[in-house]
Amino acid sequence: MPVEESKRKLAVAGLTAILLVAAVIAVAVGSSKDGIDIATSGGDAETGRSGHGIGASTKAVQAICSPTAYKETCEESLADANTTDTRQLIERAINVTVANVEEALESSTLLQEAARDPATKDAFRVCEDVLHRASGDLRRTVGKMAEFDYMKTDAFVADLRTWLSAVVTNQETCVDAFENTTGDTSEKMKKLLETATELASNGLAMVTELATVISSFNLGSLGDMFGGSRRLLTAAEEEKRRLAQEIDTLAPDILVAQDGTGQFETITEAVAAVKNDSENSTVIHVKAGVYNEYVSIPKGKNKVVIIGDGPETTKVTGNKSIAGGVPTFYTATLDVNSEDFIAKDIGFENTAGVDGYQALALRVSGDRAIFYNVKVDGYQNSLCADVYRQFYSNCTITGTTDFVFGDALALFQNCTFVARTPGANRESVVFAQGRNDSNSNSVFVIQNGRITAEPALLEVQPPDRSYLGHPWKPYSRTVIMHTEIDNFINPVGWSTWIGKLGLNTCYYGEYENTGPGSETKNRVTWRGIRKITSEIAKTWTGSVIYVDDGWIKKSGVQYEPNLKEI
Repeated sequence: MPVEESKRKLAVAGLTAILLVAAVIAVAVGSSKDGIDIATSGGDAETGRSGHGIGASTKAVQAICSPTAYKETCEESLADANTTDTRQLIERAINVTVANVEEALESSTLLQEAARDPATKDAFRVCEDVLHRASGDLRRTVGKMAEFDYMKTDAFVADLRTWLSAVVTNQETCVDAFENTTGDTSEKMKKLLETATELASNGLAMVTELATVISSFNLGSLGDMFGGSRRLLTAAEEEKRRLAQEIDTLAPDILVAQDGTGQFETITEAVAAVKNDSENSTVIHVKAGVYNEYVSIPKGKNKVVIIGDGPETTKVTGNKSIAGGVPTFYTATLDVNSEDFIAKDIGFENTAGVDGYQALALRVSGDRAIFYNVKVDGYQNSLCADVYRQFYSNCTITGTTDFVFGDALALFQNCTFVARTPGANRESVVFAQGRNDSNSNSVFVIQNGRITAEPALLEVQPPDRSYLGHPWKPYSRTVIMHTEIDNFINPVGWSTWIGKLGLNTCYYGEYENTGPGSETKNRVTWRGIRKITSEIAKTWTGSVIYVDDGWIKKSGVQYEPNLKEI
């Protein structure tokens, strides 16, 4: 068979697989299978018979479930086939399963128990938020199927992996919200979401397998396989587009000033004035001052750009903490839940101190978020890089324990991380990346940065309880490249979290770092510690991990998509 014909047939097979994947992931936030049937094309939907033999639908289900971790759950979810209209089936599955989750949260005995315990009630509030977000990601995943463009296969798969990785993370966040509650509510919620969690993991595995197949056959874009080609912008067009989007050239739409010289005196009022689902950026200029308020960029208020007069001059401050009775998820001075958010020349802080325990200065839960010349000050859990794709350039982040954590696909370039002295008997830990599924695309990549500490911590010699990071979740993944590391880091480099959790399954790599804390000869020797070569390091650059990094390039912020050898 000619090579081109082989590629075309594989492409058709891949597209068929995508439709089956959509059917599975459509039920990823619910566990009920009543009334949900998964279709196969052609033949008798009830018996699985077709012109190609008996049990064709069963074989198709087995094939599509083969790369998943929960094969039995996968096959059970696809067992009934009583329609050949996949689109109708997916729509019905989404409606049933979303309603199923909401009904479980609203009418279960768990909610009744929560009413008697404020901490449990707060945990349910977190669950409702993140599970509704998961439902939205599933809806737009299926919507993406309908608008599939074979000319942009790589970006298509990258979107699906990002959204499904977020679904898995949000389900885990729901369960984690019960950590500080009493009784067995946590275990009950985990059981309630057990099937949903397995289905979400299965859907992610299928999409990841699709990406692997395309990559392993060196197929590139499916557009190329069908004879299509991408129109490349000329240099002049690219420059015109870049300048049109560059944030330094954008005139403010809204001015915030505490002295009354702007339209608003608070950032919250300015955000409220932004139109939902706008196609254009809304630029908010926040003049110099200390803004004592909690700012939330809600879902739907997309393309918000907040520009201050400098990270030490324009500062937003708060002090909510878990010690103060607020769930970690809601302690952030700024939380971002919308898409295409940009912040520049501004600071966000949480002043709860070491006794506040978990206390966020910034939580980023929106896709394609960019932070440039931003300062994030806190103590424990200063920055929650929660989910989706995020980029940080020329930023400074301070804190004590796990002060950069979360499960986002996040690249930090030219950023400075400053460890502060933790409380008594506590460790100083910079990164706690929370990848919980081996197929998730999430990772923290630190490139051309600096990891240092405040003077009091630098003076502790020899280094004792300060570490680069630890495996917060089983598949925690962090790569540090071309970064200066000061001498406060313990020579072992990485610490444990809970027993042996993640020691064999994490992915921690260091590549050509400098400074007295970068010496690797005494590093821990867990199976998860990886030797990073030049070729491997190149695979952790922005142009590779994001697949489509156009959202960063068009912003005009400083960004290096590739690896520059030192």
